[in-house]
Amino acid sequence: MASHGIKDRVAIVGMGCTRFAEHWDKGLDDLIVDAATDALESAGTTKEDVDAYWLGTAQSGMSGITLARPLQLTGKPVTRVENYCTTGSEALRAAAYAVASGAYDVAMAVGAEKVKDAGYQGLNAFPVPGDGTARTLTAAAMFSMVAPAYAKRYGVGEDELREVLARIAAKNHANGALNPRAQFRKPVSPEAVCASPRVAGTLGVLDCAGVADGAAAAVVVRAEDAHRFTDRPLYVKALSFVAGSGSGLMDADYDYTWFPECATAAADAYAQAGIIEPRRQLALAEVHDCFTPTELVLMEDLCFAERGTAWQEVLGGTFERDGELPVNTDGGLKSFGHPVGASGLRMLFEAWLQLRHEAPAERQLDTDRTLALTHNLGGYPGEMVSFVSVVGTELG
Repeated sequence: MASHGIKDRVAIVGMGCTRFAEHWDKGLDDLIVDAATDALESAGTTKEDVDAYWLGTAQSGMSGITLARPLQLTGKPVTRVENYCTTGSEALRAAAYAVASGAYDVAMAVGAEKVKDAGYQGLNAFPVPGDGTARTLTAAAMFSMVAPAYAKRYGVGEDELREVLARIAAKNHANGALNPRAQFRKPVSPEAVCASPRVAGTLGVLDCAGVADGAAAAVVVRAEDAHRFTDRPLYVKALSFVAGSGSGLMDADYDYTWFPECATAAADAYAQAGIIEPRRQLALAEVHDCFTPTELVLMEDLCFAERGTAWQEVLGGTFERDGELPVNTDGGLKSFGHPVGASGLRMLFEAWLQLRHEAPAERQLDTDRTLALTHNLGGYPGEMVSFVSVVGTELG
């Protein structure tokens, strides 16, 4: 990778996040205003003091006006970005780089999505003309192929792997049950996960993340200016993004047991941040658990476990709230929900709460580690985009 990074040059000084839910009583404008207002208030600043805005939304608007209208911005540059499910993270990356460049003093990233009353059960991707060679499987079908491939390569029995995936879902639902902003707030047992109706392959309904409405926002400034806004900023240590070429779908050697784009983005992020042992250096990780096999494979792609061993680490409780490296402490996509444009910033919001020790007592991690990781992916096995960030409370 050719990225030099912007370690310790940018700080997050304010964040806001709505509840993720089926917001039948709120429109996109309401969600944007709620998240942006909370972020501005936590930074102790106003919309007039923000020099430039980036909006991440996949399907809920087509220009910067989507943000400028509800916030009633006048004379401000507002850019709308989209990059599959990494859309919210992409908004933050753009805002952070703009501040690091010196072009702006204060920037805001907002991610928002309103899809639950659009007439579709899930996401409705815009139809793009093609040559007839594109995949025709659903997301669930594509990710369902990860489970049997992993089991075959590493010699894991079908029943044992089913228990592993059920434990991942149960963990994230248990974490989400403690989170008042989460879409699904009821604990789910591994037995219930295993008994849920099949969707694709061996994946059941409870192996799949839900789609939600929601918004999240962050205010970023140069690191040297951070303490003008808060005495507890989060410093950006790494922002890495990788876009795959889609060649995995045509590569006979691709075996569906890992996501190359995610592994590459992680390696680049660790190089930027100076992280050598992520499992021992990170306080928590928020990862893109769109389906339970996704989280399993990511534990290896992100170097939290050796290849072929993540299933054992799941059974051993390594990634539980009280484990060696807590993963998806807010419930993840699985329980918190997945408004595509907001999810990446939602992950950072959890890092914001946990590292600043502002999470509710029943959710607050007991750790003296000062770094957190967030990970987004978009697309499908073999054709992905991937984002990894590392943030921390200390300079250096």
